Amino acid sequence: MSAAEDQTGPALARRASSRRSMFDALPGGRVNYLEPKGDAGFFGPDSMAWKVSANPVALAVGGVAAVILELAEPRVRSGVWDHSTFRTDPLARMQRTGEASMIVTYGPTAAAQARIAMVTRMHERVSGVTPEGQAYTALEPDLMTWVHVTAGWGFLNAYRRYLEPGMSLADQDRYYAEGAALGRAFGAPDPPGSVAAVDALFDRLRPTLRPHPIIGEFLQIVSTTSPLGLAGRALQPLVVEAAIDLIPPDLQRSLGLPVRPLRRQAAHALLKGLASVGKAVPSEIVRHAHERVGRPLR
Repeated sequence: MSAAEDQTGPALARRASSRRSMFDALPGGRVNYLEPKGDAGFFGPDSMAWKVSANPVALAVGGVAAVILELAEPRVRSGVWDHSTFRTDPLARMQRTGEASMIVTYGPTAAAQARIAMVTRMHERVSGVTPEGQAYTALEPDLMTWVHVTAGWGFLNAYRRYLEPGMSLADQDRYYAEGAALGRAFGAPDPPGSVAAVDALFDRLRPTLRPHPIIGEFLQIVSTTSPLGLAGRALQPLVVEAAIDLIPPDLQRSLGLPVRPLRRQAAHALLKGLASVGKAVPSEIVRHAHERVGRPLR
């Protein structure tokens, strides 16, 4: 068997136990996901959110794609780049973002509400003016809506790409409808709750999305940084390639994103195999959340 063949399909599944630590390395360990018993949090075990966010490949690829789209919006770009530690401490920033995502998705209600309140307090301090002269505050409803929608869009479409390409439209609509409550909690007043509504928002905002060197800087940083140690850093260039490939083709062109067909093919093959392993070997967070609500994973 060649080295390339050994990185896909059955070979990855046979090594699932050796990769358990990588999937368990997702952040969020400061929250007790086992207590209080019966607390379903924001979503619960029958939700699309618990299904989609259980897979680390969907989170990794979808998360990078979401940030690309966020940075294409000039006000969001300035808010993120000028008021966060992404440039100076990208690893810590990625860990905090991943931790928040796991807490609000799988954590008990009190922990999720506390994290939402903490993020909101941080956003209250973010305001400024873009280089183009646009004033912004992080809590502007349209900006909060765009950030919320791009995150959900990224996670869902990465999940579909690597795990369930045949997902029904009804399940996709249910994913967005579930997420609307969380979006409102974060400050998005009327987040879209269906595929059609999300598509309409994309169409409405397309003319405002702009290429910028910061997007390239972000892609360079995230290509060499991972909260998952050496294994994660080896995968990051392929995660970035897969994230770019997830962006709608017209936006790839208008944002000037690099097109590398051979690298994309390699990324798709490897990440599809890893996504299958991630599905077979759920993280400790996911297992504990299911145990908390009396639905342990088998």
